[in-house]
Amino acid sequence: MRERLESGRPPSVTLVSLLLIAAGAVGLVYHVTELNPRQSLESDIVWVSLVRVLGIVAGVFMLRGHNWARVLAMAWIAFHVAISFLHSRQQVVMHAMVLAVFAFSLFRSAANQYFRAEAG
Repeated sequence: MRERLESGRPPSVTLVSLLLIAAGAVGLVYHVTELNPRQSLESDIVWVSLVRVLGIVAGVFMLRGHNWARVLAMAWIAFHVAISFLHSRQQVVMHAMVLAVFAFSLFRSAANQYFRAEAG
């Protein structure tokens, strides 16, 4: 089954997965350097790091064909759109565009077929 999943993975799913893994890893490394052990767990860095880890998890498991990871990836980017409203209009537009690209890439018929293979 693993060979079938690897050979049937659409390039768009691979690209989105690798983007999530890269964004999560780079962000995690960046934010972990800000972590101060003397601060309590109330620090925003802990929560930001958790969000980064979720991005990595979504990317890795989408590469393996898990449908739940596709849903997690969409929730991850939708969360970024939502928090963008606390920042600038440009961030909202940029994250909304990324959300649209994710949705297009992850819910095309080829992607649906790829993720459906995991269930079967």
